[in-house]
This record gives sequence, structure tokens and C-alpha cells, in this order.
Amino acid sequence: MEQPRRKSVVSVIAVALVIGIVGLSTVAGRPRFATYRTVDVIELLASGMCFGIALAGLLRALRPRAD
Repeated sequence: MEQPRRKSVVSVIAVALVIGIVGLSTVAGRPRFATYRTVDVIELLASGMCFGIALAGLLRALRPRAD
């Protein structure tokens, strides 16, 4: 019964990483990276949150389970 849950955790991690990487590469690819606008700051915050979710999920998936 644990197998489907593990697949869903991996799916959440993968989706969060993809969204985070896309957002970060979008902001970093803009020509005036040094001058942030409000939209850029919000996008960076969202990317950071996605990376945080992915990291927390990865650590949770790798942590040994106590039965």
C-alpha cells in the first residue's frame, strides 16, 4: 500500500522542480536581470517556494521510515 504514495511523492517533487527551474531560468534569462520589478520578485519567490517544496519532499522520501 505504500508504493502508490511513494509514486505520488516523486511526482510532486518532479513537478515542483520543473516549475522552479522554468521560473528561475525565465527571470535569469531576461536582459536586465539586475533591475528587478515586482513581477520578477514574485516570480523568484514562487520559484524559491517550489524548490523548497521539492527539497522537503526529497528529504522526506529519502528519510528511513520508522515502523
